[in-house]
Amino acid sequence: MASRLNPYLTFDGDAREAMEFYHGVFGGSLNVNTFGDFGAPDESLADKVMHSQLETDRGFVLMGSDLAPDMPYQPGNTISVSLSGDDADELRGYWAKLSEGGNVATPLEKQMWGDEFGMCVDRFGVTWLVDIAQPQG
Repeated sequence: MASRLNPYLTFDGDAREAMEFYHGVFGGSLNVNTFGDFGAPDESLADKVMHSQLETDRGFVLMGSDLAPDMPYQPGNTISVSLSGDDADELRGYWAKLSEGGNVATPLEKQMWGDEFGMCVDRFGVTWLVDIAQPQG
């Protein structure tokens, strides 16, 4: 898989409704995973969307999630840019450059879903999500 760049939207508890709406607008295939799907111990998070992805026949990709409990909802600060793929060296290189002089919110490291993931805010205030997919075997 080549690396790809796409918008990542953040919602205040209504991610499923929003992503289903966008699915109705653009068509395609929608995949939704909740915090509960990944074994989050907090029952109040069980039905909240940890990650969703809409892929359309036109090649559009839109991702979204509900905010994690420790993140404040601030309208206008609800979009970030996602870099994802399986070329670990390429994506780690992007991460190093994007995070330099910025603020690392989540270090780029293996996560509970198996991928390497990190989140940073670059020196210009743009939030970046980097996900390195692990080989499927």
